[in-house]
Order: sequence, then C-alpha cells, then structure tokens
Amino acid sequence: MKFSTLYKGIVLVAVVVPFIATVYAIWALWNRAVHWSDILLLLCMYTFITIGVTVGFHRMLTHRSFRPHPVVKFLLLVFGSMSLEGAALEWAATHVKHHAQADREGDPHSPVEGFFHAHLGWLFKDKMADPNVYCRNLVNDPIVVFVSRTFLLWVALSLIIPYAIGGWSGLLWAGLVRIFLVHHVTWSVNSICHTFGMREFETSDQSRNEWIVGLLAFGEGWHNNHHAFPRSAFHGLHWWQFDLSGYFIRLLERVGLATEVYRIPAEKLAKRYRKAGEPLDTITAPQLEEAVLH
Repeated sequence: MKFSTLYKGIVLVAVVVPFIATVYAIWALWNRAVHWSDILLLLCMYTFITIGVTVGFHRMLTHRSFRPHPVVKFLLLVFGSMSLEGAALEWAATHVKHHAQADREGDPHSPVEGFFHAHLGWLFKDKMADPNVYCRNLVNDPIVVFVSRTFLLWVALSLIIPYAIGGWSGLLWAGLVRIFLVHHVTWSVNSICHTFGMREFETSDQSRNEWIVGLLAFGEGWHNNHHAFPRSAFHGLHWWQFDLSGYFIRLLERVGLATEVYRIPAEKLAKRYRKAGEPLDTITAPQLEEAVLH
C-alpha cells in the first residue's frame, strides 16, 4: 500500500503544526500566560489518549494481551485514534511488521537507518504495512473496522473537546501541545528504546529499557522486556518498573472488564534469562503470529 503525496503532506502538517504550537505554548508558559485549568485539561487528555495507544492499540489490539469487554474495546480504540497516530488497523499492521523484522531490513522504523528515521522519518516512507498481510485477524473485526473507518471523526473530536471546555487556550494545550507530546513520547519508544538504555534480556533486536520513556509512555519504555515477551500484558517486570498501562489492565481485570490477561509463566521467564533469543530469518504467516504472540 503506497502513500500519496497528499497523504505525506497531511502527515507533515500533523507533525509541524503541533511543534509550532508547542513552541508558542512554552513562550506563553514562560510569560505566565497560562491557567492551571489548561494544564489540568492537558494532563487529562494526555492520560486518556496515551492509555488508548498503549493499552488499546498496542497491548490489546496488536498483541492480544487480554480480551476486553466490547464497550471497553471500543473506547480504547477511540482514545487511541485521538492520538493522531493513524487508524487502528494501520497502527497494528505497522507494529506487527516491526516485531517480525525488528532492527533489520523491512522494519518500518528501524534505527539502523538512523535515529531520525526511527523517530519520525519513517512516517514519510512510500509504503505502509498492509493490514491484510500483517493483521488479517483484525480486518473482519466490526469494532476495529468501524473505528478505523471513522478515524477522522475521532481526530476532530480530540480537538473539539478541549476547545469546547477551555476555548482557544484549551485547544492549544490539550489539543496541539498534547498531540506533540503524545507523538514524540510514542516515537521515542521506536528511537530511544532501540538506541539507549539497558538490556535485561538477549533478543534478536536492539530493544532496550529506558526509565524516562517508561514513565512518560506509561510502561512502554520497558521495551527490551516487551520484545522478550511480546504478548505479556505487563511490561514492568520489577516493582520499580513503573507500568501504568499494566496497572490499568489489572484494574480492568479486577472489575470484570478484561479476561484472559496474559502473564509470563515463571518457567518461561527463567528460561529467557538463560537463553538468547533467536532471529526471524524469513517472514511467513506462522512467524507473524510468533512475532506478536510468543
């Protein structure tokens, strides 16, 4: 599936406009031209939408780490769509392809092509991952398909809501600045967490654990843990590894809104501490399943 010039132009606007708005917001903050309600609205929108990406798009949709109640599934996908990181189907397909070819040729955002490419340069590549190839299990899911097809509606709502609550300042902080923060925190998992940090497990890629990204991305920064155990609902494997996304999944489980929550078996965890991971040399349908679910 090829990207058109128009699509790339839209992506450029979605990257540049929030950046310019954030520069202006920093100036306003420096001059104390901001109200506490704007910051509170920013934090609320950031939290809900980041959870939509980390729990909804990533752990639930892509890795099938748990089975949600249909209403929870819908809401998580809506919040994830509000991140302006692409429709749910596209996001999942890209991430499955990343796991199948991590840090090698074919990885959509491989750091081998440079830090900038891994961070945001990959957004302007000519081709996108095909959902019919990389997430065939999702293309007939009515909830996923509906939310994906109405992607622009959720993006619009993500800007209308802060404007309706806080006016122009609400739109600035909880709309554009929030988009900038969510984007760059998410992209930091692709760039920083494949370049800097500690490796607790031997894997066939260069994934790393980085605590700052772990904090800002609600647990996604424990990226080496994730690549060692892709299906695990919990990326923080130690008490000190902050994983808000994992805590949220545990809460859903306790109130009966999530079932079949995947936890790493103790013997499998012990085995991975002893044995290096093996690379995926060719890409086949069974290997795609393995890359996402093993």
